[in-house]
Amino acid sequence: MKRILSALWLALTLATHPAWAGTPPAAPAMLLAEVYASDVDVSQYWVSEKFDGVRAQWDGRTLRFRGGGSVPAPAWFTTSFPAVPLDGELWIGRDQFDALSGTVRKIEPVDAEWRQVRYLIFELPGAAGDFSERVRQMRAIVVLAGVPWLQAVEQTRVTDRAALMQQLDAVVRAGGEGLMLHRADAAYLTGRSNALLKLKPWQDAEAVVVGHVPGKGKYQGMTGALQMAMPDGKRFRIGSGLSDALRRQPPPLGTRITYRYQHLTKNGLPRFPRYLRVREDFQGLPSKE
Repeated sequence: MKRILSALWLALTLATHPAWAGTPPAAPAMLLAEVYASDVDVSQYWVSEKFDGVRAQWDGRTLRFRGGGSVPAPAWFTTSFPAVPLDGELWIGRDQFDALSGTVRKIEPVDAEWRQVRYLIFELPGAAGDFSERVRQMRAIVVLAGVPWLQAVEQTRVTDRAALMQQLDAVVRAGGEGLMLHRADAAYLTGRSNALLKLKPWQDAEAVVVGHVPGKGKYQGMTGALQMAMPDGKRFRIGSGLSDALRRQPPPLGTRITYRYQHLTKNGLPRFPRYLRVREDFQGLPSKE
């Protein structure tokens, strides 16, 4: 009887919790980037920094993760947001993804942590006009809102590939991840399109942990590398980028992680792969920690 009552209580709790109540909302439609190619006429694009944050869309009333779930932000964070759809990135700073992830996944938001978070907008879902017009609209929206943590991503223009590479180098040297290029004359789009391009000094991909390779030498008694499986079934190992804490308590088998690499070998395997982080989908119940 106790087990039955416990199960009923748990079901009621999940059904009435704001993160689980009703049918989960569908993931919002978003524009996804293609990879930059050297033959692109960069003078036709706006250029901005690629921020390593958490994608989120504001629908005019609710802030949602890429997976569709509501972002458990404090009420004060969004109360003065404009009643128009926004698309952007929750962000704390360069090389601060883990801290950001810990903040935005908590069921009960911690005000002190959220005071560090900014919502950087780079698109206006469904808005009319080309991207140049939407850049002007975003700048105006942010000024009118007067919310310090609501900011428009800085968009600039470059004349040629040399100028673009110079900008990329400056961003990477400062600890940034790369650049985004958005075609100036593009109408608002969703899905993957070359109207939006990403440019980074390395590639990244996802793979699943299928094994833990024992460490040797100074890593004796810890994990020396992760055995990974690519979507096509090919297997490889990742030993670089693992902290001592991860080596002591590695991601469980079946965990999907993001890694970086230079390029693929002739056998289709990543060259010089480096662990980046556990892949966060932000679709389910946020963390209680």
